[in-house]
Amino acid sequence: MSAGPNSPDRAFPLERTRNIGIAAHIDAGKTTLTERILFYTGMIHRIGEVHDGQATTDWMEQERARGITITSAAVTCDWLQVEEEGVYKSFQTEKQRINIIDTPGHVDFTAEVERSLRVLDGAVVVFCGVAGVQPQSETVWRQANKYHVPRIVFVNKMDRVGANFDAVIEDVREKLGANAFPILIPIGSEEELKGQIDVINQKAVIYSDDDLLGSTYEVAELTEEQAAVAAEAREALIEALADADEDFGLLYLDEGEISQADIKAALRRATIANAIVPVVGGSAFKNKGVQFLLDAVVDYLPSPLEVVPAQGTEIDDESVVVEAPADDNGKFCALAFKLWSDKYVGKLVFIRVYSGMVSKGDQVWNSRTGRKERIGRLIQIQSNDHKDIDTCYAGDIAAIVGPKNVRTGDTIHSDKFDIMLEPPAFPDPVISMAVEPKTTADSDKLAEALSRLAEEDPTFVVSSDEETGQTIIAGMGELHLEIIQSRLEAEYNVRTNAGKPQIAYREAITKSASGEHKLIKQTGGKGQYGHVILKVEPTKRGSGFTFNNRIVGGEIPKEFFNACETGIRESLTNGVIMGYPVVDLHVDLVGGSSHDVDSNEQAFKIAAILAMRHAFEEADSILLEPVMLVNVDVPDEYQGDLIGDLNRRRGKIAEIDSRNGLSQIRAEVPLAEMFGYATDMRSLSKGRASFSMEPLQFEEVPAAIVQQMTEQYV
Repeated sequence: MSAGPNSPDRAFPLERTRNIGIAAHIDAGKTTLTERILFYTGMIHRIGEVHDGQATTDWMEQERARGITITSAAVTCDWLQVEEEGVYKSFQTEKQRINIIDTPGHVDFTAEVERSLRVLDGAVVVFCGVAGVQPQSETVWRQANKYHVPRIVFVNKMDRVGANFDAVIEDVREKLGANAFPILIPIGSEEELKGQIDVINQKAVIYSDDDLLGSTYEVAELTEEQAAVAAEAREALIEALADADEDFGLLYLDEGEISQADIKAALRRATIANAIVPVVGGSAFKNKGVQFLLDAVVDYLPSPLEVVPAQGTEIDDESVVVEAPADDNGKFCALAFKLWSDKYVGKLVFIRVYSGMVSKGDQVWNSRTGRKERIGRLIQIQSNDHKDIDTCYAGDIAAIVGPKNVRTGDTIHSDKFDIMLEPPAFPDPVISMAVEPKTTADSDKLAEALSRLAEEDPTFVVSSDEETGQTIIAGMGELHLEIIQSRLEAEYNVRTNAGKPQIAYREAITKSASGEHKLIKQTGGKGQYGHVILKVEPTKRGSGFTFNNRIVGGEIPKEFFNACETGIRESLTNGVIMGYPVVDLHVDLVGGSSHDVDSNEQAFKIAAILAMRHAFEEADSILLEPVMLVNVDVPDEYQGDLIGDLNRRRGKIAEIDSRNGLSQIRAEVPLAEMFGYATDMRSLSKGRASFSMEPLQFEEVPAAIVQQMTEQYV
């Protein structure tokens, strides 16, 4: 008989563990919701507010100063469902362990969301009751879809003027294609928000007006009007479950009595299967609806035992699939999803354990390097507070101290487990600028500080300009680089001067061409000889670079093949228009010749570089620029002015949606035209508009602008 997946030493068994993320568009109320969850679960005893800079999970100096979340913060809490009279609860006797990651909403920090969703089992996606599905919400939803993360929707800010619960649900269905059904419907809205209708139990949850902290509520009978709303929502949910869940469908067709237990069990299965998304309405800021949202997290989001086991491949053979089922007694396997430099502890490596257990002092292996690493300390993270623990079990999220050569996305495992998990994917930076130290003392510390920040953040890249010797930093947006500069001074005591942000342009070819170069150098003694013939052709935008060696018959000896490919790849770093990297092309190495004495790897590498340059000149190269998806929320009366401004910035208006006197403008605008937009937008709207943007695609730069840029470049 199997011993089961739980170690007898773990405090909370796997079936009573939830790993969830709180994710949404910026300013939808994620951090406020997380703060309430911590308060109601007893982890904190005073509610801190984002606008006061007191939120538990916004612990960085930059977060508190700006009122936004920059880095994902992990917290752990315990929740015991309270049994109410007439309310069926799936778990009413034992505490549940809930590990929460509060993620940023700003697109510049989308990597934090990506790596968090990669390791979580479920998510609460927060939408504003007034604005509905906003652009970054769509990005988060796509990320959750990619990793098949089951989710619950929390429609927040139902106390705000213009809040419309039904409209947000329709938004979720239409824009996100989600099968969304309400399970807790707000009673009232705006100033009249009083509580929630429990659809499954057909009860009303009424919060006390005297208790401003929202801790006191009562479960009451529905009024006649509320009963009609609840009955209609319950019937719609039952019909959806009958379609989504086979077992429930058979029960429905038998026309027998369907209990609350039947509905909850079916909704749990359907939510975990991503067939249905339960929707909860409330207001985190006004402390209404958070406790029953926590119940929904426990009832409908999966434990580590209920998700598909983590899959990887053998380290040396990617064709062999290996599973890591959630089991404390299995072989140890974990994914390093985040690195952080702590001024007291040093380098922290955040891990999600998928199988087995790890204890402090253990030796583990890194599948990328093939080397052993020692676990010096194990830490349970509570925002920026640390609690040392002895052992980390399957399904847990924790941080380790000790490993020296671990990167984001590395798999660490026991020596008997041949597995490499898929790392999270991150977008390329779209903006760069030069930085230089203000003083000689700053110069000594700058390189190390930038190296640490780049290690923590996969979307932050540091390089050196060979011509000028400048240090170039690249990231996801102006705010991203601004925060980096701020952290350099605050955390590493390094002051810098920064140049104007530069755009990450690319070059591409538009037609097929051939390139050939014969390198012959005689300088007395041994010479240099390398002869390369190749063909280039354009490929689909975004497809990257591919290479094929078509040499037959020994025209180029095999020992020089790698040198040719190295030269070809090196040539891609500098195009012929303005020296930007060349993308989206295929290269065939088709011919050449060699000399018995004078040929060497260096000669063939140089010949390949020059042959590629000749091919680029014949292939009609074009310049590509990053185009951003820009989303502007603006009162209707300023809509025309902002559309005109976007048009002047070479923007293409893709969509305009108006609701409750607020227009949502979606446009595609070149990043080069977006500098200073925040100031102009505020001026045109008298400070009443807001915007966000995210990378969309690369498009050709108009010829007239290329001409201007070329003249400046020369």
